[in-house]
Amino acid sequence: MDGRTRLGLWLLGAALALGVLGDLLLRATPWGINVFLWVAFLACAAVALSRIGGLEVVGGGRWLVPLAVLFAAAVAWRDSPVVASLDVLAVLVALSLAAFRGRRGTLRTSGISEYVLGGIYTGVVSSAGPLPVMVSEIRWREVARGRWRGSALAATRGVFLAIPLLLVFGGLFAAADAVFETLIVEVFGFDIAEAFGHLFLMLFFAWVTSGLLWVALMTSNPETLTLPRPAALSLGIVEVGVVLGLLDALFLAFVVVQVRYLFGGAERVAETAGLSYSEYARHGFFELVAVTALVLPVLLLAHWLLRSESRAHERVFRALSGAMVALLFVIVASALQRMYLYTHEFGLTELRLYTTIFMLWISVVLIWLVFTVLRDRRNRFALGVLTTGFAAVFLINALNPDALIARVNVDRMDEGRRFDAYYLTQLSADSVPVLIESLPRMSEADQRTVEENLGDRWTGAEAPGWRTWNLSRSQARDLLQARTHTPQNPQEADPV
Repeated sequence: MDGRTRLGLWLLGAALALGVLGDLLLRATPWGINVFLWVAFLACAAVALSRIGGLEVVGGGRWLVPLAVLFAAAVAWRDSPVVASLDVLAVLVALSLAAFRGRRGTLRTSGISEYVLGGIYTGVVSSAGPLPVMVSEIRWREVARGRWRGSALAATRGVFLAIPLLLVFGGLFAAADAVFETLIVEVFGFDIAEAFGHLFLMLFFAWVTSGLLWVALMTSNPETLTLPRPAALSLGIVEVGVVLGLLDALFLAFVVVQVRYLFGGAERVAETAGLSYSEYARHGFFELVAVTALVLPVLLLAHWLLRSESRAHERVFRALSGAMVALLFVIVASALQRMYLYTHEFGLTELRLYTTIFMLWISVVLIWLVFTVLRDRRNRFALGVLTTGFAAVFLINALNPDALIARVNVDRMDEGRRFDAYYLTQLSADSVPVLIESLPRMSEADQRTVEENLGDRWTGAEAPGWRTWNLSRSQARDLLQARTHTPQNPQEADPV
């Protein structure tokens, strides 16, 4: 048996084991430590298979594997659905790029298009699941030798072909007739619908895992997926200069108007006819977030379309692009001021916090664009975007957004401003420690709202199994149970 056949068989076995683990672990929700365990097993399987096959893993994407495990562990840290979604997204991006560039190639000098196309390539090719391994990688004649080789292989193929058909028709017959369903349950001792659900999840995770491992370990991924610029789409400095120049003029006009508010403070806002805090902040912040997000693709597209005919043309492009970035930072300052005023008046929410974080991240990326794309180092730009994106997700985990939202709104309550206790109780378990600590500072009505809603959410139902264990949810339940069993009125305590 040659080494490629042996590796293919081990890969199929590992994929089947990971499929069983996927059904055992990931079917339990809300996700917690089960995500970390499954991704860790996947990483260990990839490392073990690479050693079994004697493969050299020297690609630039190999460092993303431990990063994927780290973000999977973060799912068991924070309870916020938004933070958990960002963690899962980071895991998927890291695994797809690790599979694409784990064995060979580099990510350091790859472009944005190669990152995007590499992720799409991994997803499309790995969607074939175990079929490429079974058809082209494994020499089945070497697997079964001897007199009964042909019959054994034929019988095995027949069994695998019959199983899905038996399940489909059996499930239809059981749904069509209650007596037949009862017979199936009595004979086999299980609910066919539940068994089908387990089998579906097991095969789904095994299919996805086998395809991902095949892309990572056995395929010859393309050296490059860059998109060359067609000659017909190139633009000269005149066209690009006109576009960027007019945009700079528009940005400058807006900045001139905004300077009055930036340096005039709240008094200037109040004195402006027909302008209130809510109108000034709410009707401008999200539009400015959109402007900030659109500038980046506009500059990248303009740089990609520009024909490099002379150094003078490049200097003109840098000047116009640098001016746009500089003006944009004034616009960012205006947007942040609007959000500060709006938060000061109406409090902090998830939408307001996450859009602010997104704007700050885009600002960092724009600074990186100035130091790379505008200095003839475009091939280093994509790595900076990926790195800052991962860093932003990690910092969001460390920031603990829901706890921050609760803390900011409680501080506003202390200042005598409006306070929405019910909204805070609808946040994730991350906010519970802050709310419990702040209860003595709340009014009786707010205390009652917080205690009733938190009690209903975290102490009314039984805690889920170990697969969904999460640090924040565990701490929230412990705090509320301790508070339930502790007398809140000193007169209720037993006398000494």
